[in-house]
Amino acid sequence: MGLTSNKVLMLAIVLAVLLFLGTVWLWPRLARQNWRAVSGRVGLLLSTQLALFATVGLATNQAFGFYASWSDLFGQETGQGVVIDHGAEGGSSPVHVVSASRVSGASSPLPQMSGQIQKVDIIGRTTHLATPAFVYLPPEYFQPQNHARKFPVTVILTGYPGTAQALVDKLHYPSTAQQLAKRGKMQPMILVMLRPTVAPPRDTECVDIPGGPQSETFFAKDLRDSVTAQYRVDKTPASWGIAGDSTGGYCALKIAMHHPASYAAAAGLSPYYKAPLDPTTGDLFHGDKNLQNRADLFWAIKHLPAPETSLLVTSSKVGEHNYKDTLKFIKSVQDTNVTRVSSIILPSGGHNFNTWGREIPPMLQWMSERLVAH
Repeated sequence: MGLTSNKVLMLAIVLAVLLFLGTVWLWPRLARQNWRAVSGRVGLLLSTQLALFATVGLATNQAFGFYASWSDLFGQETGQGVVIDHGAEGGSSPVHVVSASRVSGASSPLPQMSGQIQKVDIIGRTTHLATPAFVYLPPEYFQPQNHARKFPVTVILTGYPGTAQALVDKLHYPSTAQQLAKRGKMQPMILVMLRPTVAPPRDTECVDIPGGPQSETFFAKDLRDSVTAQYRVDKTPASWGIAGDSTGGYCALKIAMHHPASYAAAAGLSPYYKAPLDPTTGDLFHGDKNLQNRADLFWAIKHLPAPETSLLVTSSKVGEHNYKDTLKFIKSVQDTNVTRVSSIILPSGGHNFNTWGREIPPMLQWMSERLVAH
């Protein structure tokens, strides 16, 4: 049974309840002052607390999609990583479609009526990085009258560690985009949903690590090239946007700021503005101060040429730790008079899926207004 299985969660709940009832039932019998009774009381309390913590942890993971599997939880994930592609440039497709399904809540099984979600594996031909992803194709993509039409694309990134599946099941990006387009509030758009962790379990913070994974290049170049080779999309930056939450929000802003020739717009939901250095990231910069400065968005907006791109940032006055930094970032971008910036500031809201769910619809509408398809 998988980490995110409902059966595992139910088993943990049942075990916690049984241990609690057992503790209440057996406590009078263990009231004696001898080592066996004391050991019994300690064992029951410890077992009950462990079961409760496990239940809360499993429920939290299901709600927020932190880890996708047991191996992911324990840092043993090896299914994806560095892939060496020795084929010719014109060889096999860099996007392998694993399966296809319809959008949750859609009334029709026909893709031209309800759209389609494809589970894919994406391979970067220059970085040799590979990652699973989900691609949402709107109904219009399959309609005969649009057979030559090209569609705008928005790349959606999770936080760290995060799972791409959570963008579909928990944050409901495909169904939200479909409903907004149906109501005429945004144009039909392709969504490419994945996590920024393209070299798991390491958190690369979308940095080109010296001698290591070239994550920034993967998102700035390889991902675009792979999607363009597989789907009816345009290569021009005016057709491409990138967005994400938390770590994904930081990555989205940074990649658009560093590569305006790749993305015309970027949105960061509850982003931070400087790459952290901790046990999950390791040494990202190998002593290269220029590389470290470049990954600091405050430094970049002040010292690098201002990019001609549009940025959206979000925060909450109460509940988000990035509120003051977000106001500071908005002011820094405004001072450039080149880069355009917008914001969503909620009165209150924590760093969680519920908050981002309130921001996703207006973010998608904002993104739609800034992308064009050729």
